Amino acid sequence: MQTVGDRPRDVCSSCCTVFYQNPLPAAGALVLDQLRRVLLVKRKFPPGEGMWCLPIGFAETGETIVEAALRELHEETGVTGRVVRLIDAESSYGPFYGDVLVVTFEVEKLLGMERPGDDAEEVDYFPLDRLPPLAFAHNEKAIRLCADLHRDEWAIHDSFRRLEEGVGASGGEAAGAEPGSEMLSDSLIGFVNDSIPLVARLWLADVRSNHTTSSYQHLDPEHLLAECTATLRQLGGWLEGERTEEQIKQSFHALGARRHSQGVSLHELLSAIMLLKRQIWAHARSQGVWQRPMEMYRVMELQSRFAVFFDRATYHAARGYVGE
Repeated sequence: MQTVGDRPRDVCSSCCTVFYQNPLPAAGALVLDQLRRVLLVKRKFPPGEGMWCLPIGFAETGETIVEAALRELHEETGVTGRVVRLIDAESSYGPFYGDVLVVTFEVEKLLGMERPGDDAEEVDYFPLDRLPPLAFAHNEKAIRLCADLHRDEWAIHDSFRRLEEGVGASGGEAAGAEPGSEMLSDSLIGFVNDSIPLVARLWLADVRSNHTTSSYQHLDPEHLLAECTATLRQLGGWLEGERTEEQIKQSFHALGARRHSQGVSLHELLSAIMLLKRQIWAHARSQGVWQRPMEMYRVMELQSRFAVFFDRATYHAARGYVGE
């Protein structure tokens, strides 16, 4: 035993060859299904016999660490997959194998029917928030890291689903979402009510100077400002689920009838509503610069919700204008 570098090592006394002791390389596969459950195997042998873990095993001579992960996945679960990305590389020590370097990949399932293989008693999918006791701490870490990597993607997917379910249903919730649900763009709603005075003034200046709404130059600006303020309050209330479809219908139906009696043409009425939509959307975009996909999605989702509101507004205003 000699000191080589900064640590004692076995050295041949005859030829001075240094015998390095390196950690064993192991590869793990983390497979998620469409329900966001993770594929686990119940261990048949020590260490951790009878406990659950990711499909995992030691790399063989002549194969890459990626090939080892995919081989172990197939041998233990019957699943053929492809590596999506590296999740974690973790050093681990245990009395059974000593030092082990565990490399975990996220793997997409391609083929195969899940069934326990040579080193597994059972194989099953588990929700990420209801995992069984795991044999290895590095598996818990890898699963947590994988969930973190998917967090924004899943949040966007869930929010989009609620948006689609809500706005696609006739007579659904006012904010386009199911009761008790939250959408990512909810965090941006507060600025609507906070910005009402500014947006209303911007709209008033726009509608009284725009060539598509020339008749508005002859209407009382104070009344126009009050109507715009009320409309923006309706928008905020609708986004928060505090305004019903019937309330929106009655309000804009009355607006259409009122503009008809004031001699405003229908195309000017519709243009005025679109100018308000443009002002509120421009103000929403001016609230910051969005770099992350999550932040960009929030803004685009809010735009979609604005579009739903103003589509309904124009429809009911037009019907009120023609007296239907």
